[in-house]
Amino acid sequence: MVNKEVVLTYEGLQKLEQELEFLKTVKRREVAERIKQALSFGDISENSEYDEAKNEQAHVEGRIVQLENMLKNAKVIDEDDVKTDVVSLGSKVILLDMEYNEEIEYYIVGSAEANPSEFKISNESPVGRALMGKEKGTVVDVVVPDGIAKYKIIDIKK
Repeated sequence: MVNKEVVLTYEGLQKLEQELEFLKTVKRREVAERIKQALSFGDISENSEYDEAKNEQAHVEGRIVQLENMLKNAKVIDEDDVKTDVVSLGSKVILLDMEYNEEIEYYIVGSAEANPSEFKISNESPVGRALMGKEKGTVVDVVVPDGIAKYKIIDIKK
């Protein structure tokens, strides 16, 4: 298995570390307690509580392995390395949506911490990919499901 580099902001790194800690301490204990309780009901061959608890245990352990691999392969974006002359990982980009004449601010992050509802978009997403390496004042066309969206880069910040 080839381990892919996981690009994270410092904030993203902290979130993953906190989730891992929660899963290893609190969640593991909760699931173990549910399994123990389900076993006390007797015959496990027809025990849905036991099956559910074992499935949750598998999910938790899988997520722990996934988080450990992500953290092992993490490359944290140094804010001092983020440039403001071109869009790069770690940039906060203020765009003008040319169709709706609205400003939008996106934070360009690695795919592991992308969250469109928080306006954190991946450098691998269609919009992120179109913005990477572009300068302030540039108009970019992005292929979206509805057609083509046009954005003008108004500002680039750290």
